[in-house]
Amino acid sequence: MKPTTRKNLLIALTYSVTLIGGMFLGYKFLKDQGFTFQRNVQFADNNSEKVDEIINLINRNYVDEIDADTLSHLEIDSLLHQLDPHSVYLPPVKLTDQSEMLEGNFEGIGIEYYILKDTLLVTKVFKDGPAESAGLKLGDKILRIDSLYVSGRHLKREQMMGRIKGKKGTSVQLLILHPGSGRPAGINVKRGRVNVSSIDAAYMVNSDAGYIRISEFGANTDKDFVESVKALKQKGMKKLILDLRDNGGGYLTAATGLANQILPENKLIVYTEGKHEPRTDYIATGGGEFEDGKLAVLINENSASASEILAGAVQDLDRGIIIGRRSFGKGLVQEQFPFGDGSALNLTIARYYTPLGRSIQKSYKRGYNAYQNEIEDRFNDGELTEKPLASRDSIQKNLAFITGSGKKVFAGGGIQPDIYVKMDTAGINRFYSLMMDKNVLFDYVFDVLANRYTAAYLEQNLNSFSISDADYRDFVRYVQSKNIVIDNKQLTSSRPVIYNDLKALLYKYHLGDDGYYKALNLNDNMIKQALSSLQ
Repeated sequence: MKPTTRKNLLIALTYSVTLIGGMFLGYKFLKDQGFTFQRNVQFADNNSEKVDEIINLINRNYVDEIDADTLSHLEIDSLLHQLDPHSVYLPPVKLTDQSEMLEGNFEGIGIEYYILKDTLLVTKVFKDGPAESAGLKLGDKILRIDSLYVSGRHLKREQMMGRIKGKKGTSVQLLILHPGSGRPAGINVKRGRVNVSSIDAAYMVNSDAGYIRISEFGANTDKDFVESVKALKQKGMKKLILDLRDNGGGYLTAATGLANQILPENKLIVYTEGKHEPRTDYIATGGGEFEDGKLAVLINENSASASEILAGAVQDLDRGIIIGRRSFGKGLVQEQFPFGDGSALNLTIARYYTPLGRSIQKSYKRGYNAYQNEIEDRFNDGELTEKPLASRDSIQKNLAFITGSGKKVFAGGGIQPDIYVKMDTAGINRFYSLMMDKNVLFDYVFDVLANRYTAAYLEQNLNSFSISDADYRDFVRYVQSKNIVIDNKQLTSSRPVIYNDLKALLYKYHLGDDGYYKALNLNDNMIKQALSSLQ
């Protein structure tokens, strides 16, 4: 199992096993591509013509010099592999998924559901959405979608998703079994547009410190952020923990818009520049909703692009403290070029630089040391007058920048945090990984544990609540019922992890994303460090 924090593992698996009705969560593959622009032009839809047009686009727009003659005989995927990892071709379906997620809305019925024992279990009903209006509730089981019985059948998720997803104004007939009811009931749901906030959670950690987690920078992220800050201010917030962990990017305007809410007037947020793109500066306008309060920003190895822009600006301008682990290192800007068949090309057109002029792009050239590649690039671009030795220390010395407060920060390979918090892998062993791979924890919570507790009880006992010994014994029996051979030594080692995970998933089921992060963050080392640093 690849080392990761318990928190990030659980978050990733939660996304992987939870589906949203009318929306495909596979957009996650796009999150490390960062923010994009879009031109409202259309090109050829014939494949051979499309290859030629892509080559022309590369010649006219690509961030670096490229030999087009070497590309002319290649297919699209092979052609783009000659560039950088973030220049990608998006087929129509993937383009639609990306656009829906970043735009913050989609067409569907507005539910999250989990496939439990070949039955669709409703785990969330979006507020003010079509499903809520039609009477769907948490814990409902969907037995039939129109004429297709889905309960008890081993259907692919894509098949079930395709039945629920549909255009605004169309209807879907569902056969529902409500909790505690012995007889199914039919419900007709008229599909509509469902709004999804890019703010995962926003709540008060203590009497004066608020917490906001952002999953991606979508079209409405800055507006969602302002609303969250206003609500938390009314509860006494004077300090803010902004969690950008696992946030892989999004729109440039969303990142700069949010920066406007926390940076002073006339401060440089970021600038972009490429071979065919002149330097463009993005300046804070001032008067933001959280321009003066104390700020801590959390990042990790999956924080990329727009997240790094925001973290880099906060760090360079001494606006707050950066806590966590070195970020992903994605400093390239993509522009989107659509084709007539509904597909598009996301092409890298520029690099972005933090206010001090740092490029944080990590090397993607094979066969070279990453730090040496950074030196080569900056020397070739004229940023360095001589090449230092290819050692880490000498390279970092030449890539060092000094902030206004005298703090030393570095370019190349991501944003290095001001306070490093090591990865927590305690209890993450092969047996725990096996249980997660088989979704046993999720199944147990949704199948058994959720029925034992109420939302009101959980909300009242957040700090003191723990999985009982009886719950744990039943969990072990549940694992055995799945024909999983238990490794007692590894199970004992993972027991504290299992307790925390079951609690977090239970809170997510009954209290949504806010409840999930409230429970998960109680034992989070980065949160503890942030609270200490903000004192």
